[in-house]
Amino acid sequence: MKTTTTLLGDYQFEAVNENGNKVQIDMRPPEEKEAQSPTELVLSALAGCASVDLVQMLKKRKKTVNNLTVEAEGVRRDEHPRGFTHITLHFVLDSPDATQEEFEKLGHLAATKYCSVAGTLSAEMDHKFTINR
Repeated sequence: MKTTTTLLGDYQFEAVNENGNKVQIDMRPPEEKEAQSPTELVLSALAGCASVDLVQMLKKRKKTVNNLTVEAEGVRRDEHPRGFTHITLHFVLDSPDATQEEFEKLGHLAATKYCSVAGTLSAEMDHKFTINR
């Protein structure tokens, strides 16, 4: 697996994978931002990875998934390197037939056992679960 990141401007970069898929990276001040920062992309990658695994596990169990949202929130160190010290994932599932118990179990497995992004991070992670019916 390989990506190439190129400087586009003082605070702008573009990362491209081997298939030509592009991601914009933006380090401008919040009021000028047009894309996510690298650390925001880490949170997005974690939420995306856990989401894919969770939906696949739910569908394998013949559960209906109308919608799934994962909010990722990270707390960073004040000193450099400003890595994450704590990450919370809040899962919100819209499913008429998934139980709270199985959702929590599968969400935990998706975020801690099967998600390769989570396996790459050493931050402590919490999980919160909500089902909308």
